[in-house]
Amino acid sequence: MMGYFEDADKLFIPMYSRYKIILDHGDGMYLYDTEGKKYLDFAAGISVFALGYNNKAYNDALKTQIDKLLHTSNLFFNIPAIEALKKLLDASGMDKGFFTNSGTEAVEGAVKLARKYYYKKKGKADSKIIAMNHSFHGRSMGALSVTGTKKYREAFEPLIGGVAFAEFNNLESVMELVDDNTCAIIMEPVQGEGGIYPATKEFIQGIRKLCTEKDIVLIFDEIQCGMGRTGSMFAYEQYGVKPDIMTSAKALGCGIPVGAFAAVERIANAFEPGDHGTTYGGNPFAAAAVSKVFDLYESEKLLDNVNEVAPYLISKLDGLVKKYDFISERRGMGLLQGLEFRMPVKDLLPKVHSKGLILISAGERIIRFVPPLIVRKEHVDEMYSILDQCLSEI
Repeated sequence: MMGYFEDADKLFIPMYSRYKIILDHGDGMYLYDTEGKKYLDFAAGISVFALGYNNKAYNDALKTQIDKLLHTSNLFFNIPAIEALKKLLDASGMDKGFFTNSGTEAVEGAVKLARKYYYKKKGKADSKIIAMNHSFHGRSMGALSVTGTKKYREAFEPLIGGVAFAEFNNLESVMELVDDNTCAIIMEPVQGEGGIYPATKEFIQGIRKLCTEKDIVLIFDEIQCGMGRTGSMFAYEQYGVKPDIMTSAKALGCGIPVGAFAAVERIANAFEPGDHGTTYGGNPFAAAAVSKVFDLYESEKLLDNVNEVAPYLISKLDGLVKKYDFISERRGMGLLQGLEFRMPVKDLLPKVHSKGLILISAGERIIRFVPPLIVRKEHVDEMYSILDQCLSEI
């Protein structure tokens, strides 16, 4: 194995601090490395593999599409994309949408659409966007410009202009930034990379009221918190509000790289042919994955499972908070949970991995719990047993 690690160090541009594990295959809730070691997966490829691994119906749908058609370009229509987009729009309550290759590209499209709406309304290009501190929306220059975490931004400045940052869950701080040039407010209903912080109901409903009154485009980034992870298909449903534009990715394709942004009709119609585009977005292969994902969410009753298992996971994590004084807090929503520690967790995670459990962080002091949505209570018990053993050794 060391030869592969040495090769990787020589070959890859150093973007990630990778763990010394080479994964080979998966089945259900478990992953296996090249030496056959078994790992209970509570990371799901960073909230991607909602269906778990080696789902036969999902695999068969992709195999069938491979033998038919992989790519046509967006100069032509294809049936999987039409079917997939209809399912996404039905689930999200949006009117029109567009497929991208990733979450960061979905954010790029959403920001461009909001600015084009403002431009058509006012006839000038001086729009401003309000984003949230500690947010994360992606690594491309546009998405990075609305990401409110300094360490991701500072080496790449200057970024796109006209962006100001408000305090998450502080409506007054948002209102102080609003002026006649504000075209959009972008936020995650549950901040993921920023530390697993859910929006309060008062905050998110206040933002919706503000945007409605001033004709400001409200963008919800549902890339990590959407697709059933909080117990509803999209997290904003938990708050009784609807955005003007929403973004989706990660579990939208359950392993196939695909994203999307969707909007209400009055906003969507601001775009005209040539305003935006993509070569691969919505190709038949990716769209077949999206379409099958929505079918399997329904047939396997994944939302019901999230709502059954999440309270049990929460109770077990709360138990760890009470048991160990070096854990300060649990927070989250549904199967998007975090434990905040009073010390960095970088040394704890390899110990957990060595005992056959995959967990990941969300910041220096937070362990993130984002298992596949097929997780059962017995998997929670298995996770708890391993993590508790590791914590007891601290």
